[in-house]
Amino acid sequence: MGLWWQFLLLSIPVSLPGDLDYLEGNGGWFTNKYLALMEEDHCTVERRDASLTYSQFIDQYAFSRPVVIQGITDNSEFQALCTRNKLLAEFGDRLVRLSTANTYSYHKVDVPFQEYVEQLLEPQDLASLGSDTLYFFGDNNFTEWGSLFQKYTPPPFHIPGTSGAYSFGIAGSGSGVPFHWHGPGYSEVIFGRKVLYFPARWWHATLNLDTSVFISTFLG
Repeated sequence: MGLWWQFLLLSIPVSLPGDLDYLEGNGGWFTNKYLALMEEDHCTVERRDASLTYSQFIDQYAFSRPVVIQGITDNSEFQALCTRNKLLAEFGDRLVRLSTANTYSYHKVDVPFQEYVEQLLEPQDLASLGSDTLYFFGDNNFTEWGSLFQKYTPPPFHIPGTSGAYSFGIAGSGSGVPFHWHGPGYSEVIFGRKVLYFPARWWHATLNLDTSVFISTFLG
């Protein structure tokens, strides 16, 4: 807990092939390759694979530092339900709550999910203020979207005495949240291969390099 002053920038990378395979391979969540942000070559966050044990997780990461864990869950069924076409067909007429991207998400707006995807989900100008940017993350209706969340398998490692709460979102390239901190949890990229664990009070920011579908599990 004593390392709360350290900072971490969380980016969500997805490769950008130049042909139509990109549309099929990434669920139809397309970002024009000329508008996508470039990923930095160097990342200081340690990476582990599915051989990581629970005792290693608790001893080395749970209370002190973040870690990217690859291959720890199989959410292929959940991913298949999160394609652009599937989500629009199932939830297009449902209201979703958009939040401004400032640290405490002050402003909220309710719009139909289809309107958000077709009219508002677009690359953001990096010069835009967080308070001027609306995107879909958290504030989920777990009754209306329950059939989707039931198919999600969260990371298996828990912090003793906590339970998980989901925060699902879809965001355009260039969107994100400035530096902030909260309790421990995981952030999983649905169209990617990474699960990131972050300990409590670890200062971090998020930046979506491409159109991204993601879900966080907050432990509290």
